[in-house]
Amino acid sequence: MGCCFIEPRDRAVLEKIVEFCERIENHIRRNQGSKDVFMSDIMFQDACLLSVIQIGELVVLLSDEAKAMAQEVPWRTIKDTRNVYVHKYGTVDLNAVWATINKDIPKPKSSCVGILDGV
Repeated sequence: MGCCFIEPRDRAVLEKIVEFCERIENHIRRNQGSKDVFMSDIMFQDACLLSVIQIGELVVLLSDEAKAMAQEVPWRTIKDTRNVYVHKYGTVDLNAVWATINKDIPKPKSSCVGILDGV
């Protein structure tokens, strides 16, 4: 049994965040981790952007108590990134998106898994 109680709503939100992180990982893996493919494949870009946007939407639904269980995650930055991608979609910097999906996504995923596993 884990160390911490998680509200059912938070559990569901955390599970969805992990799912969208895994979708991004799968898209990257399916394309052999190629930045060149990402830069030229609109469907790859859209799939990853949608998942990042969904993560940003989900973060807003997490309680403060759930967020406090993973203080190392920049919850506000995740939400703000979602806002940038949504409101400036036509001018999104694809190099920044590539960096986000490769460098930033693993942290919230592992933290969310840790919360769900009661770590």
